[in-house]
Amino acid sequence: MVNRWITFDLDGTIMQNPFIDYVFPEIRNAICEENRNLTNCVESFVAEHRNRLNQRQYVEAYDWEEIITSYTQLHELNLLINVEEIVKKHCVPGSIYLLEEGILGVLQELKLRGYTLAIITNGYSKFQMPVMNALGLTPYFDRIITPDMIGYAKPDEGVFMELGEVVAHIGDRIDHDIIPANTWGAKAIWINRSLPEQLKSIKLELRARHEMLRDIILAKLSRESQVNLRAIPREAIPYSVIYKLEELLDIFL
Repeated sequence: MVNRWITFDLDGTIMQNPFIDYVFPEIRNAICEENRNLTNCVESFVAEHRNRLNQRQYVEAYDWEEIITSYTQLHELNLLINVEEIVKKHCVPGSIYLLEEGILGVLQELKLRGYTLAIITNGYSKFQMPVMNALGLTPYFDRIITPDMIGYAKPDEGVFMELGEVVAHIGDRIDHDIIPANTWGAKAIWINRSLPEQLKSIKLELRARHEMLRDIILAKLSRESQVNLRAIPREAIPYSVIYKLEELLDIFL
């Protein structure tokens, strides 16, 4: 039987990882203990990340271990930082969490309806798996696709190549989720938990074509691309827009 794949982004779509609030601050503290003048080290990590994205080095852009090691070597710090171990340390309640109640139930119901689920994330496996395991997510997915495993990262639509035909992809970013999903030929479903109440009240099948949504998409894509866009590319328009994952059960009957 052919698998009916539904793929999900991870961070910002299903879960909150510990990087921003816990991992980066701990690394910053360790670096500042060696050199108090390097208080802006996290900003430097992020700048290098963005620089790699701008150069289309999508896989390398998410190699935080290498980015941080390069920084410590550049500044001649006698410091060995194991990012993976720091992530594992912070895989505790409060530091990581699911973004909605009932997410596991939604995933289980989709599987009962005959769909096969996969994660497509730009986070490296060694950073994502500890979080997924701690949150109880791992058993619901037949494939977990990461850049270090396949040599591709979003927005390169090659991330879908491992699966072949994909029914739909769900994600919170226009540039990294909606555009590559549309390009691949999957139904691109945008989750935006900050939708205005007026849009939430509109029927699900009409929401993606509402005029108000176009301004929201344009602003979101402009922030993501750091370019002041005047028009929405055709491939940036989602098939459907949801404000909670539970709404997927109204799409995939």
